[in-house]
Amino acid sequence: MKNPAARRLRIGFERRQRFGSWQQPYCSVFGRLQRRCGWLLVVLSLLAGLGAPGCRSAAPFYASPPAPVLPPTPTLEQIIQTVNANSSQIQSLSTSDATLSGPQFPTLRASVAFERPRRLRLRAETALTGPELDLGSNDEVFWFWIRRSHPPVVYYCRHEQFDISPARSMFPVRPEWLIESLGIDALDPNQPHQGPIPVAEGRFEVRTLRPTVDGETTKVTVIDGMRGLVIEQHLYDVQGRLLASSVVTQHRRDPLTGVYVPQTLDIRSPSAQFSMRLDLGKVVVNRLAGDPSLLWTIPSYGGLQAVDLCSPNQQVAPGLGLSAGAGDATSQRPVPNRARNRLMR
Repeated sequence: MKNPAARRLRIGFERRQRFGSWQQPYCSVFGRLQRRCGWLLVVLSLLAGLGAPGCRSAAPFYASPPAPVLPPTPTLEQIIQTVNANSSQIQSLSTSDATLSGPQFPTLRASVAFERPRRLRLRAETALTGPELDLGSNDEVFWFWIRRSHPPVVYYCRHEQFDISPARSMFPVRPEWLIESLGIDALDPNQPHQGPIPVAEGRFEVRTLRPTVDGETTKVTVIDGMRGLVIEQHLYDVQGRLLASSVVTQHRRDPLTGVYVPQTLDIRSPSAQFSMRLDLGKVVVNRLAGDPSLLWTIPSYGGLQAVDLCSPNQQVAPGLGLSAGAGDATSQRPVPNRARNRLMR
């Protein structure tokens, strides 16, 4: 047959008689591949637009969102049980991949370690100047050192002395608030709670009354109903003024334990005119690294003096923060190594 057009029509007619449609060979091959490779081939073909016209392909699959762990109207007992089911599995966490940033200071590289009930270590530095900040707490004391403070000393205070010490004028909240801000504390069922109160976007609010030497404060805890995690904490004084807030903007699920840990936190204290963002980076759960005798010990930093902020002789001027008065010689004398080690026990 010399006419090319007639020849193409004849070939097409023979194909239709043999296969039934123009696309049948392609669809037949695609069907065999689909049966062999399963959903992966289907997803790839849909994403890449590989389906030929006329093929009867599977509809795209959309995974339905997970069901909320809390019911639409949970009881207080259900919220406490759900929150504690995650937090109780976290005995410690640590990271050397954190960053600390805020409007008052540049972004710092940081390491964070936490161990129940009240052990915490937060160290921050820059590549150029080295260590800039060291905050810590063990079972008996808390301490802090800031490179640019005057005088350049390590301040410390015993937990049981804080409420009756002059140091209270330097802190709008108790030092334990930094541990609470991580959002992994358990909800104590024995405390006086109010709620839960439904708020926007499937969240619930629990209010807890706390007696202090200054009167009754109120802690507001916001729980995400989808995952049952603490995402916000706000502390108010007796007059209802906001003392401090912590908002966890992102969580990460630990692949080994399956628990959720905070990833990014925004912490602020309006009364202290302070705010910071802590990005924890890659968090390790229940596997602390390093020597505990060094991790939970007051640092020396080249023999710097350790000043007891809770000494009754310590003069602390309200509002002066780290540039407060130095106090007398007894509150400034260096802490001997044996005393430092004893504070660890």
